[in-house]
Amino acid sequence: MKNTFIVTLFCVLLIISCSNDNSKHPFTVANQQIGLLTDSTQVKELDAIFKNDSVVRYLSGDEFIGSVNTIEIFEKGGKKLLNLSPKKALDSTSVIKSVNIIDSRFKTEKNISILSTFKDIKAAYKISSVSNLINVIVISVDEINASFTIDKKELPASMRFDMDMAIDPIQIPEKAKIKYFMIHW
Repeated sequence: MKNTFIVTLFCVLLIISCSNDNSKHPFTVANQQIGLLTDSTQVKELDAIFKNDSVVRYLSGDEFIGSVNTIEIFEKGGKKLLNLSPKKALDSTSVIKSVNIIDSRFKTEKNISILSTFKDIKAAYKISSVSNLINVIVISVDEINASFTIDKKELPASMRFDMDMAIDPIQIPEKAKIKYFMIHW
């Protein structure tokens, strides 16, 4: 009887410890988190967070270009995962302002990734706004602080060249592919 209790207790503890915790999954995209990054992650913490990957920063001297430096994250095998933009250039205490998701393994809790279509986004989230730019449209989803960029080549010809046209989500083809998937904090 005592052995059965111990075995049962061990199995329960094993199941609890192996439970699927999406908040710690390295490829989960949520409102204030992307994998192990959060909206309060500082640049100086990136090497520890991505200890099994490569963190590529611009070299000293780039401070004269006057822009925020992009930090690139690569897997050890060379596959690009993310582009990170800190709020302040060359400041190790700066937090990350935006993340451009490159790798298709990064998915929202509603299974949206860089491989999704506009139909998938529309089915999963409420579209907050659509911005009409020169060569792209940007779909904003406030629920997860995300923007999805779609190339205007994916739109009907009548919508490609008029930047003043207000684009309604119902005008966007459902099969339109995502060009960029970004999270903003």
